[in-house]
Amino acid sequence: VQVVESGGGLAQPGGSLNLSCTASGTVFSIRAMGWYRQPPGKQRWLAAVIHSDGYTDYVDAVKGRFTISKDSSQDTMTVLLQMKNLKPEDTAVYYCMADSPHTQDWGQGTQVTVSS
Repeated sequence: VQVVESGGGLAQPGGSLNLSCTASGTVFSIRAMGWYRQPPGKQRWLAAVIHSDGYTDYVDAVKGRFTISKDSSQDTMTVLLQMKNLKPEDTAVYYCMADSPHTQDWGQGTQVTVSS
């Protein structure tokens, strides 16, 4: 599975940004797709996940502000992360990951910076 992210950039506190991730290849095997984030100097951790049945889950730090959704076709799966009421602590490199039974495939990452 190939994973490509887009979106991100610079936003002011309280602003919004959208991230998009498209998986291609053997997308029928994908069990879940998640958005991870890695703040400067810190470890990468899961922020939001959506499963193949549509079930979603969020880390407490983003609940109520981030929304994850997906759209699937025969050949691709696209996951959107809508981020609202952004805070400086949301600044991080955001990575998309596709989880399949025997592998996890990662995108290259996209920078999100929240600053006034």
